[in-house]
Amino acid sequence: MRRRLLIMGAAGRDFHNFNVTYRNDPKVEVVAFTATQIPFIDDRTYPASLAGQHYPEGIPIHDESMLSQLITEQEIDDVVFSYSDISHANVMHKASQVLADGASFVLLGARATMLTSTVPVVSVCAVRTGSGKSQTTRAIAGLLKEAGKRVVAVRHPMPYGNLEAQRVQRYATLADLDRYDTTIEEREEYEPHITSGTIIYAGVDYGDILEQAQAECDVLLWDGGNNDLPFYKPDLNIVVADPLRAGHETSYYPGEVNLRMADVIVINKMDSASAEQVSALMDTIHQTNQGATVIRANSQVSVDDPDAIRGKRVLVVEDGPTLTHGEMKFGAGVVAARAHGASEIVDPRPWAIGTIAATFLKYDVGPVLPAMGYSEGQLAEMEQIIDTADVDVVIIGTPIDLRAVIDIRKPAVRVRYDLEVLPDSPSLLDALKPLLA
Repeated sequence: MRRRLLIMGAAGRDFHNFNVTYRNDPKVEVVAFTATQIPFIDDRTYPASLAGQHYPEGIPIHDESMLSQLITEQEIDDVVFSYSDISHANVMHKASQVLADGASFVLLGARATMLTSTVPVVSVCAVRTGSGKSQTTRAIAGLLKEAGKRVVAVRHPMPYGNLEAQRVQRYATLADLDRYDTTIEEREEYEPHITSGTIIYAGVDYGDILEQAQAECDVLLWDGGNNDLPFYKPDLNIVVADPLRAGHETSYYPGEVNLRMADVIVINKMDSASAEQVSALMDTIHQTNQGATVIRANSQVSVDDPDAIRGKRVLVVEDGPTLTHGEMKFGAGVVAARAHGASEIVDPRPWAIGTIAATFLKYDVGPVLPAMGYSEGQLAEMEQIIDTADVDVVIIGTPIDLRAVIDIRKPAVRVRYDLEVLPDSPSLLDALKPLLA
């Protein structure tokens, strides 16, 4: 008898675990996926073209709220937990639910899920969403290219649309963002690579992606997401830690795994954190991973028109995942508003509508607007909220200029943020030298 499996996911790690570990295993049958964290990703089917010969009708994807019902009705033997950025306590709450329903609870390790590249891999991951991984990745890509290396980035998956069409996606120009019908979250991650001249891959099948990506580079840069583990075995494993959430690095899954596996740990946001927060994080690093090189850095925030902020009532739009399951109350937009003398950061909740109003009810995100663009309807909601909010200026704190995807009729300024390694710290180049040699 084949063991009957259910994979709990959020449209990313779940598909990778299936593809690498279970797709061609005749001893198991993956009966269903469940989906959470991201809106509009349930009630789909993992298509037969991706699922392989054992699944001619594909595999259904249900909302995670159906977990217990599925375990009982489908006589599930094992539930494989396959998403990230979740507290240790909540992981065990879900495990307890699964065990009480009669199934076993499974966590797959790195050896079972990492693919091996033919070229060196530099991995950049984090202990929490919103730690500053993207700016670190951009800095590393720049250093590798300055050293004469051909660099291709591969991004942690965000396949929220047509899974068959998203099997392998290659982004080399900004036109590719429209060609693949990307969400705001995808644009935020891909556009900075494209504008700096780095080709970036993403999609669903990371075995097929690896074959194509490694063929056109000297160094493959794994651009991790959602504090997940790398999909590819790294030759150099760099992990970004956030002192503003000191303590989270050992209380979230799988962020603590990243911390313990790291060759290099970048403590970002030194300029925003207190001495006590940094000290607490350093103590944790010393206790869990004494062998890691520690790099200390600032998240350098700049604004295209600082004078437009001074004395104004502002609406701040921040990166959505950082505020929602990342649990931050502010980001670069709020830092810029405070630094440049905004008279008030206006809470957008009085004008919230639709799915974004529901997001405010689900997450305690603080007095800022999360950039939630997973559908045309959400984009329209964002436009309406910004249009009706009683503010003078909109501060765009997301990694992309939102004015390219929605119509912002109020005066707006854009915030950028880059990694600035402290002069008395080891440098990223120091960390890369063994690989470059």
